[in-house]
Amino acid sequence: MKSFLRRVTVPLVALMVGLLPGLLVIENASALTKLTHAQAAAIFSAAGITWSSSGNCSDWNNSTCTSFTNINDSTVYGVRTLHTASGCAVNITGGTETGHASGTYSHRNGYKVDISKYTCVGNYIKNTFTRIANRGDGYPQWKAASGNIYCDEGSHWDITYYTCGC
Repeated sequence: MKSFLRRVTVPLVALMVGLLPGLLVIENASALTKLTHAQAAAIFSAAGITWSSSGNCSDWNNSTCTSFTNINDSTVYGVRTLHTASGCAVNITGGTETGHASGTYSHRNGYKVDISKYTCVGNYIKNTFTRIANRGDGYPQWKAASGNIYCDEGSHWDITYYTCGC
């Protein structure tokens, strides 16, 4: 009984005082928790990840905005993982706003983001992940060991996050 209490109490106390912050991230990411725009923006900002839109807005019903409303937490943490692992600047140009293609694993459903094409991040993707068949529209793709797909759409990277890749 003493051993059981120790196994349960110690992690709970550590979690409450902030010694195990990663535990919550892993649990949330596997549950595909939906985040608000403000929650996702705070995580991106804290990680040094930027975002921009042609409309300079975040309304998810406006296609000229970049919104994170209802984005999957695994997508948010996936972008953070890409930024951390690559050491490259990451700027998000597309999120969950209207105007993207539909489908189960779509922008609107929280699985995808678009990011700016920078040499650093492009080199990282191409040198780290496995080149796979072109997408149906002819754009080249790379697949991470996590299963996430990175598609070079010419003017930007379109990324589908099935997991956080943490």
